[in-house]
Amino acid sequence: MSPIPPSSPAVIDALAWVHVREGRLLCVRTDGVDLFYLPGGKREPGESDEAAVAREALEEVSVVLRPDTVRRIAVIDEAAHAQGPGTRVRLSCHTAEYDGEISADNEIAELAWIGFADRGRCAPAVRRLIELLHAEGTVV
Repeated sequence: MSPIPPSSPAVIDALAWVHVREGRLLCVRTDGVDLFYLPGGKREPGESDEAAVAREALEEVSVVLRPDTVRRIAVIDEAAHAQGPGTRVRLSCHTAEYDGEISADNEIAELAWIGFADRGRCAPAVRRLIELLHAEGTVV
């Protein structure tokens, strides 16, 4: 009888829009969640990364991303916040220019502009991104 291989931990595949203004990163918090995340979410079936990021930005912060400006800047692999033990998130982070005014929409309870000193208010993957952006001088 063959041994049963250990099950591999779950990986949440997510995408996010990264927007920095005056050295601070735009973050969002949904109702009932204690930490901040980036505007974003999961792909729908058949959806490209660019389309998913644009859809999530519109749904969560009311802006229209300019499709020809969407660029992936990082992929963060980190422990997933508020998920089962061993669950990880693979967060594909994208920048893009946008049209419209940033405001909380849909399920978003709060927007925040987070700097390096306040990174503890964010989920682990967002903290990791803030550290990377701080190292390059983008987030202060």
